[in-house]
Amino acid sequence: MRVALVTVGDELLVGDTVNTNAAWLGERLTERGASVERVAVVPDRETDIARVVNELRAEHDAVVVTGGLGPTHDDRTMAGVAAAVGVPVEEHEEAVAWLTDRDGYARGDLADGTTNLPRGSRLLPNEAGVAPGCVIESVYVLPGVPEEMRAMFESVADEFTGERRHVRVVEAGEPESALVDRLADLREKFDVTVGSYPGDYVRLKLQSTDEDELARAAAWLHERVEPTE
Repeated sequence: MRVALVTVGDELLVGDTVNTNAAWLGERLTERGASVERVAVVPDRETDIARVVNELRAEHDAVVVTGGLGPTHDDRTMAGVAAAVGVPVEEHEEAVAWLTDRDGYARGDLADGTTNLPRGSRLLPNEAGVAPGCVIESVYVLPGVPEEMRAMFESVADEFTGERRHVRVVEAGEPESALVDRLADLREKFDVTVGSYPGDYVRLKLQSTDEDELARAAAWLHERVEPTE
């Protein structure tokens, strides 16, 4: 399953907020076997949200959008997603019922727009907050508040599937540039992908859907790199 992530918020673009949602979602989706192929950060602007979501949903099995939910002036995500799929935003009766039944809100207590979702969307209740999310076509719309986003994602996590990849890490006590030929040999001999992460030492992250193949590749590489001190 090929997935793209869209995180919405001016605060992400200017560095006021660290984009932890994308990192967390990438990790959880990968654990489930989904392949996260794109991450986009867009401003709180309806036209940008609509354009990016529309482009990504044409190329991926699912798009997960976080941030910009609610009734305030800069919460433009629902309108942008609705524009991307060509439907209006309107009050969602199930969302109203959820908030009034669960939290005891009267309809008049809710700020205008709180329960507005794209027409025909499936409600995703917000177990950790107020503003609901939704699913429409292949687009999942989640809150930006990390606690709320994580709780809502877990309610739909089973809808993201794929062949899970096993991981082994080999540490090398030599420069990354010195490993180029050996990593090329590794990829030629074994059906694995390799990520190289330099730091105080080089972390070589090997992945494969075949656990036995991965074990053979890790053993082969471990014998051919200098150990860390």
